[in-house]
Amino acid sequence: MSHAIRRASELALDETTVTALRGALKTTADEVVQAIIDEVPPYANALSGHMGATIRRAVRTALGHYLDLASGNATGGDAGDAAYELGRGEVRDGRSMDALLSAYRVGARVAWRCLAAGAVPAGLPAAEVAKFAELTFAYIDELSAASAAGHADELAARGRDHERHLEHLARDLLAGASPDVLLASAQRAGWQPPVSLTAVLLPSAQARPAYRALDPSTLVLDDLPDATGVLLVPDADRSHLSRQLTDRTAVVGPARPWTRASASYARAARARSLSSDIRDTEDHLPELVLSADVDAYADLRARALAPLRTLPVATARRLEETLREWLLHQGRRDEVAAALFVHPQTVRYRMSQLRELFPDLASPHRVLELTLAVGLRVS
Repeated sequence: MSHAIRRASELALDETTVTALRGALKTTADEVVQAIIDEVPPYANALSGHMGATIRRAVRTALGHYLDLASGNATGGDAGDAAYELGRGEVRDGRSMDALLSAYRVGARVAWRCLAAGAVPAGLPAAEVAKFAELTFAYIDELSAASAAGHADELAARGRDHERHLEHLARDLLAGASPDVLLASAQRAGWQPPVSLTAVLLPSAQARPAYRALDPSTLVLDDLPDATGVLLVPDADRSHLSRQLTDRTAVVGPARPWTRASASYARAARARSLSSDIRDTEDHLPELVLSADVDAYADLRARALAPLRTLPVATARRLEETLREWLLHQGRRDEVAAALFVHPQTVRYRMSQLRELFPDLASPHRVLELTLAVGLRVS
């Protein structure tokens, strides 16, 4: 309140004037509150009942402190603290700083009119009226500044709290917490659950920039192990999401009910560990299925392709490639030859070798086992 205190040092109201003004405090406070109700729409319904009584007492207290200041008997600290808390309280009540500043402007005008109307008849010299006006508006300006600081600090604190709650929710989702836990976490974060969530994995440095281009309800974490970030995108349009991530090194998991977002994350993480070339897990389901249990797949390959292990490595590799294309093209020799870039007669020769190695090649069970065994290209 330094500026107002300097103004007050230039104007010390005499006791007669102060006494007259104190006698009109209640009326002045009531007029200030009524003017705010009439002229500042956000306060139209906020100053009735218990809240109205509280605000009226606060206005009377501020005016009383102002008179203490004007008479040289106060430092202004308490009023500044109260104004700071008022600014914080306005955030809790859902009102903007613009509304509060409008209320201050209206209050200053009405308070000055009432105070001047009481001070001049009480004997305030005309030469001092201008100083009185300057003190009044300096006092209101500094109250406004204190309230603005409180409002900004409360918004910042709430923003930090909100961010923490959203991050906590994202971690609960990735951990596969129970639906009850997830609902409670979503409520604390003020987050409206969507129908589905799609996990997107990308380098942590890209997480926040990518997040800013997506749905505002997207959840983001950028501090996972191995410098990994994750986005949980609500009700994503998959093709649109892919276009938005074109310039990102991203892996997109499947859409899952929001309480099962951990399943989308797990698949994206597995795809990322499987190959750096996978961007959309939906385009690589066979590889993901076959790599779901690495040990089981290795055992299946070892058993199903055991006859090839008796051959030289290069020969075994050529026959495995031929077997794979033969199974995928359902025995159509010309298509197999085209896929392998060899002559159809070469395919015929290799298949005769394979039939000797696998006498039961026509068996449905053998076909299934071999199809799975050679389902991934041999590296």
